[in-house]
Amino acid sequence: MKLSKWDQRIFRADDLTAAYPFAAEILRFYKQLAKLQKALYALQQEANGNRQAKKFLQLAGDHVDFEFLAAKFPEFLSAVEATSPAPIARAARGLKAPAAGSWTERLSRVLFGEADFQAGVSDADMLLVLAFLQPYAEFLADHREHNDPDEASKVCPFCRSKPLVGVLRPEGDGGKRSLICSLCFTEWNYGRIRCPSCGEERVEKLAVYTADQFPHVRVEACDTCRHYIKTVDLTKNGLAVPIVDELATIPLNLWAQEHEYLKLQPNLLGI
Repeated sequence: MKLSKWDQRIFRADDLTAAYPFAAEILRFYKQLAKLQKALYALQQEANGNRQAKKFLQLAGDHVDFEFLAAKFPEFLSAVEATSPAPIARAARGLKAPAAGSWTERLSRVLFGEADFQAGVSDADMLLVLAFLQPYAEFLADHREHNDPDEASKVCPFCRSKPLVGVLRPEGDGGKRSLICSLCFTEWNYGRIRCPSCGEERVEKLAVYTADQFPHVRVEACDTCRHYIKTVDLTKNGLAVPIVDELATIPLNLWAQEHEYLKLQPNLLGI
């Protein structure tokens, strides 16, 4: 039986916890979050009667039921508080406090990427808010009308967020490159030799770094804009789950930082 995408992520986190001890704590935390996110996604299915949801072309305020979301947020925070490391548990407890006020407007502002709001929120709080919103954004994206975007699009064709990770999928004798959105996890095709940050296409400006420890994951960096993204090569490891393998391969981030490259978009855990 084919696993759901949520179970694929959870089981992959288990596998990588054993393979990469240095990432074990992060992966265990991600696994707990993924279980909570799986339940949130299921709530959206139930709210839509387990039928095909309304098809969305883009996230828009009049389509998003923020009252429904806000009502579920305290329950999510309680579950996080019970299963997370102390700093995250404290953040969850603080967000539940009455002083935090109504979350209806706040969730809306975060989902639509209002930088002025996000700048005033702590990293731990933002982690929790994004972890809560991500399954809802993914649910909307899963039930959208499919429009093939321009292969030069540097942002998600659905929610306009930046990409989190690149993917190489088998095609012919090689691999076809795509990008995965950092918020709704929509995947879209993107040119194989092109920086997803600035669009640079000169090969001599595009650096690639690999490590023997992670033969299927590489850093793709740009010497023009000094940004990088990690790409998971499924032609080398078909068992990889890009968003989980990206999270686990921390030494690649350290190499990029040492060479003064800035990550195009932090992952769910802010790494």
